[in-house]
Amino acid sequence: MDEGVDRRGLAFGVGAYALWGLLPLYFRLLGPIDAGEIVAQRVLWSALLVAVIVVAVGRGAQLRAAFADRRALANLVASAAFIAINWLVYVWAVLHGEVLAASLAYFLNPLLNVLLGVVLLGERMNRTQGAAVALAGAGVALFAFGSSWIALGISLSLAISFALYGLIRKTVSVGALEGLMVETTLLAPVALGYLLLLSTTQPLAFDQGAGMAALLVVAGAVTTAPLLLFSAAARRLRLATMGMLQFLAPSLQFLIAIFVFGETLTPVRMGCFALIWAGLAVYVVGGRRPGRRDATPTRA
Repeated sequence: MDEGVDRRGLAFGVGAYALWGLLPLYFRLLGPIDAGEIVAQRVLWSALLVAVIVVAVGRGAQLRAAFADRRALANLVASAAFIAINWLVYVWAVLHGEVLAASLAYFLNPLLNVLLGVVLLGERMNRTQGAAVALAGAGVALFAFGSSWIALGISLSLAISFALYGLIRKTVSVGALEGLMVETTLLAPVALGYLLLLSTTQPLAFDQGAGMAALLVVAGAVTTAPLLLFSAAARRLRLATMGMLQFLAPSLQFLIAIFVFGETLTPVRMGCFALIWAGLAVYVVGGRRPGRRDATPTRA
């Protein structure tokens, strides 16, 4: 990658998307559990874990400032809503054998990131990026043509919710850790209320034994780690760069869907995959040209 890219931001971004790409393996282990309960457990255990981290690293003052900043708090209310929608749809898709649809969403998301960056943040898309986005767009269109309405709905809702989440987290004047603490704190009462309501109609997952309970506790870590990495990366890198990095997660999801979960690989889907990887190759090769600057570092 060219010298203009913030290397720490790049490392954060790669780590976030690699972890997200492997998440279907984890959620399939929770298969017998309702998707809403999984998301509620994610929220509560993430809130607890992030609270421990905030105390351990002495960021209490920054957290109080985040809650006191009305504009930032309003933005984080919106980002919390978008990430909750994203989590719920994604978990449902994995549990119902629609991992390929989820991978399509995160192939489509970079196109929305570039569009939001150009329209709302005044970023410029150079010719290399334009060619890469065009190839990826052709791949996404091909996949959409050969998919069901349910799969397409999953893809669009995931792509839109996460693109808007990324935009807010890039522009809000709150650090990655404090922002995640605010988001999970806002979502925690809703999650707790859902679990209490669910417990009146059926046993909760903790009643299924120590193994399942442990997996749900781990939900805090598998949720918190990539989100913190993503938030830190989003503050350092342009939306266009974040968008192209995001091809890593759906590529892993695509491979897991085919080779681990046995979802159908049709000729249409094969063509989609080839076009998207061609777009990524164009972007990477173009980014290595001397003198090309891709990002303006920003504070973490």
